Amino acid sequence: MSTCTNVTIFFTLYGILGVDEKAQLLTAYIWLQCLWINEFVSWDPVQCGTDMMALPSSQFWIPDIVINEFMEENKAPPVPYLYLYSNGQVNLAIPVRVVSSCNLNIYTFPFDIQNCIYTFNSYLHYASDIKIYLGRSAELITQISQSVMATMGEWELLEITANKVNHDGENENLYYDELEFQIRLKRRATMYVVNLLLPSCFLITVDLFSFLLPPQSVDRSAFKMTLILGYTVFLLIMNDLLPVTGNTIPLINVFFSLCLALMVASLLETILITNLLCGSADFSPVPHWMRVLVLQFLGVIVCMPRMNKKPRVSEIDLKTRTAVAAIETYVGLQEPKGQSAEDLAVYELKKLGKDLQAIRLKVDQELKDSQSSEEWMQVGFIIDRLLFGLYILFISVSFITIIIIWVNSYNK
Repeated sequence: MSTCTNVTIFFTLYGILGVDEKAQLLTAYIWLQCLWINEFVSWDPVQCGTDMMALPSSQFWIPDIVINEFMEENKAPPVPYLYLYSNGQVNLAIPVRVVSSCNLNIYTFPFDIQNCIYTFNSYLHYASDIKIYLGRSAELITQISQSVMATMGEWELLEITANKVNHDGENENLYYDELEFQIRLKRRATMYVVNLLLPSCFLITVDLFSFLLPPQSVDRSAFKMTLILGYTVFLLIMNDLLPVTGNTIPLINVFFSLCLALMVASLLETILITNLLCGSADFSPVPHWMRVLVLQFLGVIVCMPRMNKKPRVSEIDLKTRTAVAAIETYVGLQEPKGQSAEDLAVYELKKLGKDLQAIRLKVDQELKDSQSSEEWMQVGFIIDRLLFGLYILFISVSFITIIIIWVNSYNK
C-alpha cells in the first residue's frame, strides 16, 4: 500500500441486551458505520446519471476493523451490500451484536454506574496503513442512541464519550491506530429497592418494635424466631436478584448480613433477659457492685422508674415480735382454772402466739426472697432497655453509613 487509508467510524447503540456480572460481560446491539476512500473506483455522476450505487460488499476490500473487547462471534444478521459514491467513498453500515469484556464494579449495587469501553483498531495493519477517525461527535452519538434505544430494561444509557489514543513520537510501523469509546450505563434500581431493600427495612423495623413486648413472656422470643425464619426464607427466594462475582462483595450483601446479625443478636438478648426475669427467684441476692452499677447508675441513664419501696424486713419483724410478746404477756398473767371458758381462751391465745411466730418466720423468708427476686427483675428491665437503646443507635449509625456510601458512589 502506497498511501494510508483513513477510516471514519461511528455507531448508534440500539439496545443493551444484558450484563453478566459473574463473567464480566456486556451484551449490546449497535449499528456500525465505516467510511473510507477507495482510490481505484470513481466515475462522473453526470455521465453515469447517479453519484451512488449499492454493490455487493464481497466484491470490495474492507478494512479489518475490530473491537478489542470482543469476546464472542458476531451473531447479527449479515448485510451483503455497501454504498459506493462517485468520488470513491465507500459507506459500510452493518449491525453488530457485541459481547464485550467490561470491568464491572458492583460494590454499590443496585445504585451502580458502569463504564464499558469499545476500542476500535485494525487487526493486521499498523498506523502507517490505516488510521481511524471519529465520524460523528460523541454528543450526537449519545443523543441519537438515547432516542432510538429499543430496550427499556434494567440499564439506562447516560452518555458515550470518544477518545483518540495518541501515540505521539512513535513509529507508525510499530503501533495500531485506535479509537476508544466509553459507554456509561446506570442501573435502574427501582425493582431492587422495592423487592429487596424495603422488605428488609420493614422486617428490621418490626424486630425493633418487638422490644415493646413484655420480656418476661415467651411470646417475644417466639416472635423474633419467626422473624428470623421469615427473613432467611426471603433471602433465599430473592437470591437470584443479587449479583454474583468474585471481585468484590456488594454493599447490599453487607446490608443483608447486618440485618440478619441484628435480628440474631436481638433474639439472644431476649433469651438472656427472659432467663433472668423468669429464673430470678432461684438466684442469689444481687451483688453490691451490680446494685450500684445497674440499679443506680444505668437505671438513671435509661430513665427507668425506681422500684416501689417495700416495707423492710426489720420493720415487719419488729411489729410481729411486739404482737407476739403482748399475747404471751397476757397469757402469762392468766392462770387456767379447769375447763372453764377462760381456760379455753388462754389455750387459744397460746396456740395463736405459736402460729404468729411461725407466720413471722415464713414472712421473713418470703420477704427476703421477694426482695432479691424483684432486684433481679429490675436489673433485667434496665439491661433490656439499655440494649434496646444500643440497638436503635447501632441500626441508625449502620444504615446512615451505608446510605452515605451509596449516595457518594452514585454521584461520582
